[in-house]
Amino acid sequence: MRMKKLCFILILASLASLAIAPTVAAQKKKSPADLPPEYRKWLEEDVVYIISKREREVFLQLESDRERAIFVEAFWKQRDPTPGTTENEYRTEHFRRVAYTNQWFGRESPLPGWKTDMGRVYIQLGEPKSVEKYENEPEIYPTVVWFFDGMSEVGLPNAFNVMFFKRGGMGEYELYSPVRHGPQSLLIHYAGDITNYETAYYKLAETHPPLADISISLIQGEAHYSLQPSLASQVLLDSRIPSVPYERVKTAYAEKLLKYKDVIEVEYSANYIDNQAVMAVFRDPTGLSFVHYALEPQRLSFEEYQGRFHSEIEISGRAQDEQGTTVHQFTRSVPINMDADQIGRIRAKLFSFQDLFPLLPGRYKVDILFKNKISQEFTSAEATVLIPDPKAFAMSPPLVANKADPDSKFKGANKAFLLGDVQFVPSPRNDFLPSDNMYIYFELHNLPPDLREGGAASYTITSGSQNVRSTSRPLQEYAQLPSLSEEISLANLQPAYYELKISVLDRAQKERLSASVPFIISPVASLPRPWVLSLPQPPSNDPSFANILGNQYLNKKDFARARPLLEAAYRRAPTSERYALDYCQALSATKDYQGVKEVAFPFLRDEQAKPNFLQLLGQSSEALGEYGQAISYYQDYLSHFGTNIVVLNAVGECHFRLGNIAEALLAWDKSLELEPKQEKLRERVRGLKEKK
Repeated sequence: MRMKKLCFILILASLASLAIAPTVAAQKKKSPADLPPEYRKWLEEDVVYIISKREREVFLQLESDRERAIFVEAFWKQRDPTPGTTENEYRTEHFRRVAYTNQWFGRESPLPGWKTDMGRVYIQLGEPKSVEKYENEPEIYPTVVWFFDGMSEVGLPNAFNVMFFKRGGMGEYELYSPVRHGPQSLLIHYAGDITNYETAYYKLAETHPPLADISISLIQGEAHYSLQPSLASQVLLDSRIPSVPYERVKTAYAEKLLKYKDVIEVEYSANYIDNQAVMAVFRDPTGLSFVHYALEPQRLSFEEYQGRFHSEIEISGRAQDEQGTTVHQFTRSVPINMDADQIGRIRAKLFSFQDLFPLLPGRYKVDILFKNKISQEFTSAEATVLIPDPKAFAMSPPLVANKADPDSKFKGANKAFLLGDVQFVPSPRNDFLPSDNMYIYFELHNLPPDLREGGAASYTITSGSQNVRSTSRPLQEYAQLPSLSEEISLANLQPAYYELKISVLDRAQKERLSASVPFIISPVASLPRPWVLSLPQPPSNDPSFANILGNQYLNKKDFARARPLLEAAYRRAPTSERYALDYCQALSATKDYQGVKEVAFPFLRDEQAKPNFLQLLGQSSEALGEYGQAISYYQDYLSHFGTNIVVLNAVGECHFRLGNIAEALLAWDKSLELEPKQEKLRERVRGLKEKK
């Protein structure tokens, strides 16, 4: 049976987005002259009038034709009005317009039609609703007026004209501007002051009243208080018409393609979809800090097969410290299977993927990459997060949610936004209805005694400069300190943008800490709340978290702190290959080579696990001076994994230490054959051979 792909276009509320803005590393800038001819033509001819400034900048930063081809595909996909069909109607219409301009608008110009003013406007706006021609009039130069209406959805006036004229009656048609040209430029026998628009207007109105009005303002219905040319018409010509082709195109796809072009597979590259996301950092009762995140992609696609609907998402995360070191990274695959009834219940809803991961104290750049393996679409979110020092007096950024469930069945587990035994449901948009309650959560760590005993938490809602609502509560009343949660009614608040400020005040009402979060009261009758996919993780005392944090210290080369954590995970689950391997890495880094052998040796009896320990055992045996044993481990490694230059060089070194010069040279010659650019090794080999 043939599989059918079902794509749900999830609802996006037209609200203030709190989506995390991407940052793209600076690239070496190129000019179009640096491009291959095919792509220079694409940029400077095919799409010159429909590509945005940012898209153009990104395209010029791409390094290869493969990347440029992917960008071109993504460029058209972002404009496709029916992405589920084989034809891209936008692309077809665009090249129809280009062909039309070349056929009809270049006849009186040495330039091809697409380069003329008429050609440019036609490509940008398409067919005019009507055309008026004044080409054989005794008093005016040849003039053509195009009338457009019904384009307000792309930021244009409801009805407007675009006018072209032949300057001095010769040459090609030129785009007319009321400000730059004025009615006097249209009159053949005008002898008055060329700066006197009023006189010229009345002169033109004697024979062509409608044309006189258009010569002052291109926008129908625009109010006039004088006969001075319309500045709004100039804005229309200079910015509003040129921006129509990309008015509703979100150029984030170009930023993401540039950022992730070396990370995502080629089949995903052109399939960026937009998203909204939120990240927050909270500390659990054991002292572990977790990054909680929610990511809502613009759509989620399913594949249908025999009445079942299947999707598979893959989440990859990375946290880099301020030195650029990757401290933590992970990949998680989540299959989704549903029947027809379940699909029906989520069809009109947003989709929110929520998860969390632990992170050591410090400041990090966090990247979350979301891939749908069924539709081969991707999206991502980026943020800078701060994990405070565990001993510092600090306040977490507040979380605001539209729902809070105190009866979560996952109490005791680690789950995104499960805080203080309450499951909070945040929205990346921080959007609410006037009938909603706002649920607030934040943490105060290492409270000084004076604040714990006499401090208060103050909550102030403002709109612009106006204080809308304010309340406070003594800190002693919060039974779950350092966790604080509050519920605030939004009743009687009008639809608008607001800011919630939370302050920690001492006895004298002096502010000691504060944090703010924006939110919006929506004017709509209801808000599209998502269906949430959030899988629980083990409790914080599970050895997996000690292993994760130990590896983070290992990546930071803080071996003294890495070792006890990795040992704790291993001692809790000594048969775990992963925990044993990671612990061995810490032992090796701290030069406890005998410890490596003791931990690794039992895994030699497991044929599947054994190969992963052979290099560590070889290095440890070599460091302990057990060269014969080291050679045995290294050779066993090579038989499993094939040639490895590092291991070949180590085999040569061990043979050299044992006095087996011929065997050492054999290993090193093989290494140099694979990688000739090892000058120090080459000199060493040459010296040994000369002594023979």
